Amino acid sequence: MQHEWWGRADAAEAAVVTRHLRRLWALPGTGLAVVGWPQTKRERLFFSWHYWWQAHLLDCAVDAADRDPTPRRRRRITKIARAHRIRNLTGWTNNYYDDMAWLGIALERAQRLQRIQFRRPIADLESELWEAWAPESGGGIPWRVHSDFYNAPANGPAAILMARTGRLLRAQAMTDWIDRTLKDPATGLILDGIRFAPGRPDPAGILDRAVYSYCQGVVLGAETELARSLDEPRHRVRVQALVDAVDKHLTADGVIVGGGGGDGGLFNGILARYLAHVAAHLPGTDDASRQARSGAAQIVLDSAHAAWENRLEVEGQPLFGSDWTSPARLPGFGGGVSTFTGGTVRSSAIAERDLSVQLGGWMLMEAACVAAGTMPSAWPR
Repeated sequence: MQHEWWGRADAAEAAVVTRHLRRLWALPGTGLAVVGWPQTKRERLFFSWHYWWQAHLLDCAVDAADRDPTPRRRRRITKIARAHRIRNLTGWTNNYYDDMAWLGIALERAQRLQRIQFRRPIADLESELWEAWAPESGGGIPWRVHSDFYNAPANGPAAILMARTGRLLRAQAMTDWIDRTLKDPATGLILDGIRFAPGRPDPAGILDRAVYSYCQGVVLGAETELARSLDEPRHRVRVQALVDAVDKHLTADGVIVGGGGGDGGLFNGILARYLAHVAAHLPGTDDASRQARSGAAQIVLDSAHAAWENRLEVEGQPLFGSDWTSPARLPGFGGGVSTFTGGTVRSSAIAERDLSVQLGGWMLMEAACVAAGTMPSAWPR
């Protein structure tokens, strides 16, 4: 029943817009999300704004407009993009390649799906990612400028953007590098990244063996894009294997496990987004491809059902939990707020106050709409 998921996605959208979206510095024609709720004065003034969270805000706004186009939703996309450019102060780019890839994906989707012109910023962002490729290290792009850490959260979304802008061979080189360098042979999951000694590239490097849900999501997205565009069976086969690995190792009773606040509030939502992309777009009529599509859709729908059942209702609008398997907690004005340290946003004391967590919930509901459209008998129960 896709229309019921549509209603839940509408509710998630309305909750984020009501609680978080504000004009940037009272400038007309802008809209940016305050990074916490309830808000501190510093947050309301956008001293903190978190570039990559806002890129996902924009991507969610594109989801809503693509699902149900309205003039208001199209205007919102333009306002968010304009505010992002103004608040970033120095242009569209920054020093983090993962950040730039996320914004590039959102702008490219807005341009392709909503016909909103972002050609120049997309080109600027794509150029930064293109130039970051490091063949002297065997391939890959680093996490940020001058870093010796090459990771899936930068290479995965960069490959998605490259595939969608027609740079298919570079996107393919990126996914081949990830598969060769970061895939755990024991589980089939994608590890976080690899570090090279400065000035001394070593093909072995030092692996960071942490497993994050969004690393699986970005690889699923990139490999699915390539499976759609290239007659190379390896991309479809990798998606099939990774969906199975996610189901075996990152779900409990079909629900994506874990979560948290800060940057981690987005991780599971990103996985859900690209599982839904697999469900809708992975090509192939063979049994393995059909199983990957249906399995991906079911994980999304089971996760969305759990997140919806465990939400709070605050003034008639949903507040999603940081862990979709547990009841959401109501944040207040006391306790710690999220902080940016070492290139990472750390969670608020109650993770539900973080914009990232609520964006993750909205992203999940939009993903459920997509997944339900691939399964005519899909529910909410």
